[in-house]
Amino acid sequence: MATFNQPLGGNEMPRFGGPATMMRLPAHDSAKGLDVAFIGVPMDIATSNRPGTRLGPRQIRDESRMLRPYNMATRAAPFDSLQVGDIGDVPINTFHLPKTVEIIERYYSGVLQHACIPLTLGGDHLITLPILRAMAKKHGPVGLIHIDAHADVNEHMFGEPLAHGTPFRRAQEEGLLAQGKVVQIGLRGTGYAAEDFDWCRQQGFRVVTAEECWYRSLGPLMEEVRTQMGDTPVYITFDIDGLDPSVAPGTGTVEMGGLTSAQGLEIVRGAAGLNIVGGDLVEVSPPYDPSGNTALMGATLLYEMLCVLPGVLRRD
Repeated sequence: MATFNQPLGGNEMPRFGGPATMMRLPAHDSAKGLDVAFIGVPMDIATSNRPGTRLGPRQIRDESRMLRPYNMATRAAPFDSLQVGDIGDVPINTFHLPKTVEIIERYYSGVLQHACIPLTLGGDHLITLPILRAMAKKHGPVGLIHIDAHADVNEHMFGEPLAHGTPFRRAQEEGLLAQGKVVQIGLRGTGYAAEDFDWCRQQGFRVVTAEECWYRSLGPLMEEVRTQMGDTPVYITFDIDGLDPSVAPGTGTVEMGGLTSAQGLEIVRGAAGLNIVGGDLVEVSPPYDPSGNTALMGATLLYEMLCVLPGVLRRD
């Protein structure tokens, strides 16, 4: 009978003690032998407003000590059927953004050689571009469920093609995204032109603004998303600023009128049954998160991503 890694329980070690890993799971040197790997990318050199996301992975791991192994709402028991571990952080070059993007892509290509699904703790949102490059090498173009206040499809920022506001423009240009399989949820706020979100629609992306989500369950939306994605490999990228700053203030580019925490859960839980090949949670900035609640939201959403991966056992 297979033996699977288990998070260190709160009755074995006080929650303020134990290893500083995601959910206090065993640390691993590589993805070898793992079905799922939690990976940190401690980076904020592509941010445009408030810094601090380089500290996000460490804080998310710290707040994840509150998470327990069984999902009482969905009955998911991921640690009963998947070998899960924390393989640490990508060794970025914090002084050279293009080199860092290359380092991240190379690192994830290595992870994917082990048939391991990566769940990533960011870091600013540019990290998703090199991860998608690695994903496309293994799976071909992928479907994308993108939760965010911003579309992140700027042609450039200060003349630079690489920034946390450009990853999905580059991903579309490079053919990393499956045609007709991109959904962006929670977009809102002010813009530089009335047609700022129109480029996304012109590419065939489904754009669901935050206003369309107000006062409603997102369960029906996710039913439509599951039909849209079919059996295409799907990547989930969740910018914490997709949530309203009343519940997730610790981020760099806050916008009022965002998703509720319950809607965030509905989106991730609504991805159950899809062919999910990876996911990330980005833009947690601990210096603006004195209570730790934003990091805890991030840790919880990553756990929920784990709970909807293929092969997860459910204790009905």
